[in-house]
Amino acid sequence: MVEHATENRSVGGSIPSLGTIFPLAGSAIVADDKTERFAWTEEGRWHWIGRVGWKGLCPRCGQGPLFRGWLKVREACPVCGLDFRFATPDDGPAFFALCLTAFPLIFFVVWLEVAYAPPWWVHLLTSIPLMGIGTLASLRPFKGWLVASQYVNRAEEAGTSELSARLRHKD
Repeated sequence: MVEHATENRSVGGSIPSLGTIFPLAGSAIVADDKTERFAWTEEGRWHWIGRVGWKGLCPRCGQGPLFRGWLKVREACPVCGLDFRFATPDDGPAFFALCLTAFPLIFFVVWLEVAYAPPWWVHLLTSIPLMGIGTLASLRPFKGWLVASQYVNRAEEAGTSELSARLRHKD
């Protein structure tokens, strides 16, 4: 197991006790007598999400790889054992890649057309590869960022909070 920080210095208090989660046969068992401590408490929640998310690291320990392939999330962290089945970024990475990467690149393409009126093959050689590579290259960091955000902020599907609380406090 990874040694984690014991207090949340970013807000000046300790982390509420949610129990330490021990993965067992694909499920989670909560030991209420222990306190789960998070590595992100030392450097602040948002900095931690950005750092581990953009680097594709485990959102709990910050050491294990998050991805098995280009965009395929692993089953669990090989370092701390965190089960990644909670991760459901769905279409989020594509949305952010299009809005934050492709949209600004469109301005370059339009500027190139308006300023220089190049022949069509210039766009074929510059605009299309730039848009494709830029968008594809940003998918993985956005996906890691969303998975880390889900873990750190304990995001869950709407309407499942009661079930989640019962599973955390199951004897």
